[in-house]
Amino acid sequence: MLPEGLPDAVSTSLVPHLLTVGGFILAVFAIARLISERRQPGNTLAWVLVVVLVPYLGVPLYLLFGGRKLRRIAQRKTSLSHTGHPRAFVSELSPPCATAQTITKAGAHPATGGNQVTLLTDGETSFRTFIELIQTSQHEIHITTFILGRDVTGRALIDALAQRARAGVKVRLLLDAVGCFFSSFGFCDPLREAGGEVVRFLPVLPLTSRSSANLRNHRKIAVFDHTTAIVGGHNLAREYMGGRAWKKRFADFGAVIRGPAAAELNDVFLADWNFASRQSIINRAHDVAARLPGPESAQSQLQVVPSGPDLAGDPLYEGIISMIQEAEESIWIVTPYFIPDEVLLRSLIVKARAGRDVTLMLPARSNHRIADFARRHYVRELQKAGASVRLYTPGMLHSKAIIVDRRIGLLGSANFDHRSLFVNFEIGVVLYSRTDLDAMRAWAQTVLAQCRPPPQERRRRERILGSLAEDLCRLLAPLL
Repeated sequence: MLPEGLPDAVSTSLVPHLLTVGGFILAVFAIARLISERRQPGNTLAWVLVVVLVPYLGVPLYLLFGGRKLRRIAQRKTSLSHTGHPRAFVSELSPPCATAQTITKAGAHPATGGNQVTLLTDGETSFRTFIELIQTSQHEIHITTFILGRDVTGRALIDALAQRARAGVKVRLLLDAVGCFFSSFGFCDPLREAGGEVVRFLPVLPLTSRSSANLRNHRKIAVFDHTTAIVGGHNLAREYMGGRAWKKRFADFGAVIRGPAAAELNDVFLADWNFASRQSIINRAHDVAARLPGPESAQSQLQVVPSGPDLAGDPLYEGIISMIQEAEESIWIVTPYFIPDEVLLRSLIVKARAGRDVTLMLPARSNHRIADFARRHYVRELQKAGASVRLYTPGMLHSKAIIVDRRIGLLGSANFDHRSLFVNFEIGVVLYSRTDLDAMRAWAQTVLAQCRPPPQERRRRERILGSLAEDLCRLLAPLL
């Protein structure tokens, strides 16, 4: 006869074993899915460590935040986009450019001619340009942003959009649900009440089965009346732009694009809008662009490059690799965060050792300290190879640009890190015309003039503490 209470004791002792077995099974399934996906080795290793060491926490986190590609969105976007280009606007680059070919074969549109590019190099000019284009629009305004500030800048833009909506202009505002968590509800009511539409992109509350909560829309696109667009790194908040100068404002960078490339940017916006709103709006911008003559100075050749979970490939990432490989004289990189994968880092190291001018411009201190610690190893490796690293001292450098020789330039929303290159929805524009490249280099030289070399070696105690923080941040870097 079993002693009294023994069944309960046996049952209690089995619970930890069952939990262990359950955690092991969950971890196996999660790791199998990880390995089956196209991921960078560092990202895979980081997730494997989290899943193996703390499976009951790691597996739910991976299911919630670990997804990288959304095949359904990629398929829907292909069917929604207007892929027919007016023949007169599709450009054959002369001389032929390997980067343009690489980007096209990876899934982006081919290079487009007949455009006019005006760079936006400060927050005051960017704000005035936004307000002017909003006020003069007659038909449609399409804007997507990662951050809409609950501040004087955000309010001024919402009021200007509401005014045009009351005048009969169709206004669509697409806000990332995380970046605009505090501004996508009542703050936008004046625009809604005026007849404008406001949609939140991939809300995380309540959770849905449509995607991972980790996949954020980091694109910044504004298209006005089909033919004019703004693209770059500027969010719609006081830190990035405003009517008056502000000493805490970030140094940012973007461009106004007039011409057929604006229709391609509208493609990207509408695909995102249709997915988030569950509408089926057809892009008519290509037809409008084909009918309207461009300005006489519209000679710029450029390539619109979306990147993210909604594309089967990685055209922006592959384009950056191709740009680096094509460099014959110089590679200038301006970025707020520098956490490259192994391929990009080694490509830059090889170019630096080959005697190319590899110059990296970073903020002396960014708005994310973890990213600053994580970048240290990569910065040291580049310096050892002969690259020049310079730190921007006036404040936060939020600009994103790559300039190769005087032949290729890239601007847009993507940072030089794992999240931008492999996780987020991003947008880039590659410039191929000499006039535009000269303007980009002139801007980059003004940034370089406000930079200094990195500080000298720290004291021993600081080195030890800094090394520990650096190693931890590097381990987490693929998840940042």
